Amino acid sequence: MSSVTPDQPNRPGVGPDVRSAARGGRGRRVPAPRAGEPRRSRAPLAVAAVVAAGWAALTSWLPVVVVLWLFQLSEGAASVSGALRAGLAGWLLGHGVPLDTAAGPFGLAPLALTGLVVWRLTRAGVHTSRAIGGRGGRSPRQALLAAGAVGVAYALLGVLAALLADAAPVRAGVTLALLGTLAALVGAARTTQVSGLLAARSPEPLRDGIRTGLVAGLLLFGAGAGAAGLAVATGGGDAADLIGAYRTGVAGQAGITLVSLAYAPNATVWAVSYLLGPGFAVGTDTAVRTSEVSVGALPAVPLLAGLPRGPVDGLGVGLLAVPVLAGMVAGWLLARRLLRLAADDRAPLRWRPLLGPAALAGPVAGLLSGAAAAASAGSLGGGRLAEVGPVAWQVAAVATAVVAVGALVGAAATRVLSRDPR
Repeated sequence: MSSVTPDQPNRPGVGPDVRSAARGGRGRRVPAPRAGEPRRSRAPLAVAAVVAAGWAALTSWLPVVVVLWLFQLSEGAASVSGALRAGLAGWLLGHGVPLDTAAGPFGLAPLALTGLVVWRLTRAGVHTSRAIGGRGGRSPRQALLAAGAVGVAYALLGVLAALLADAAPVRAGVTLALLGTLAALVGAARTTQVSGLLAARSPEPLRDGIRTGLVAGLLLFGAGAGAAGLAVATGGGDAADLIGAYRTGVAGQAGITLVSLAYAPNATVWAVSYLLGPGFAVGTDTAVRTSEVSVGALPAVPLLAGLPRGPVDGLGVGLLAVPVLAGMVAGWLLARRLLRLAADDRAPLRWRPLLGPAALAGPVAGLLSGAAAAASAGSLGGGRLAEVGPVAWQVAAVATAVVAVGALVGAAATRVLSRDPR
């Protein structure tokens, strides 16, 4: 019997034997139980979700405790109990739960911690779906059950942490429930192979467009990381002076450095917004853009030592071409891939299957950039520091337009300049 089902799309240049081998390769990653082999006992859903969510919370909370203990370490300023409570507050902040401080609400989430949390929750979804016997079953119901159970258990942990850290328990419960469910669903969908099933049933241009948009987004973030690193390196002297001004000793300065590194992904997203054009704010009525730099008194934060001193000029104007180049590279990679598939199939590459995914890459990259911009923004207290970071919708709109144009140009140019355009 043929292994190709009627609902599978036909990829150009990939025959049934190749698709069968590919499907067989994916299936071999999850070995099926042999005949007569006793089935492994399944853990109750509630127990599996509580254990997985608790382990995810613990492994993402302990690093925060260590870093904040080092940050507080000075003559009599640090204690284990204080570090544990501060760790709970910092852990909630990493989920996007704002904290009430004497200076006002503090809501600027360290995205490095957020990334760690998402990764651990993804693994929680993997472990929970395996524990209930959903591995390789391709059951959307099992994936949703595992993710939902992890989200509920994680929300309860968030409420408990908020009560101990004097944060808003309702806000913490809702935020952690949403984040826990969505992140765990990614892991559960991969473990149950639901994600592969959805990908196989989705149209080929849609998959190509999403892939190209993700590539363009990653290239944008890579450029932003390079720009942010260069800016901090050029202002390294000022950053070192700011760290030394805390006078907390070697351990305390190490903690300050680690806290700054936790906010390095935020700086990367801000640099992307700067390269795209909308820029970002470091306080109310401030702007950091390629055409304007207007800031007031800044807090003594080492990461802010790399802020530009003024508008770009001279060779710096070339920075404006970086986002377009990222889109063009993504379009070039798309065209190269489709050209290889067409050559294997000995068929010409039509314009529509090429330009459609290239245009779709713009909205995909825009959504990715906008979501990152929203997550990287927040408040550093009340008053003029209530608005810090980029405006999400502006970043999303510009990224959509720039990446779409760049991908279309890159894909079309590659198609025209190919040796055998036919």
